[in-house]
Amino acid sequence: MSRSEARVATDRSARYAKQLASHLGRKVTAHFDADSGRADLVFSAGTATLQAEPDALLLSVEGAADDLAGLEDVVGRHLVRFGSKDELVVEWHRDNGEAGLVHRNAGEAAGE
Repeated sequence: MSRSEARVATDRSARYAKQLASHLGRKVTAHFDADSGRADLVFSAGTATLQAEPDALLLSVEGAADDLAGLEDVVGRHLVRFGSKDELVVEWHRDNGEAGLVHRNAGEAAGE
């Protein structure tokens, strides 16, 4: 299993975690715990965890190395779209040292 993480600066992290879990929960298994601010998503290709902190949303995806970019893309692209007014930036860091995707306000992904 490979892992990739991102730290997204925002003061509305719990809101975004809940919104992303609710939206993606239409297609995958998703659970959001309001008390802990944690969302867990289960995709066919792997898992994602979103953890709300006071000043950031911590993202983590885990799956086979070949599936990592796809997991980064789904989570990052949707989050940036939801947070377009806040100009969120998601920059993934993979555990194997390779560059992960970068998602910005325009919904672009780079660095694959």
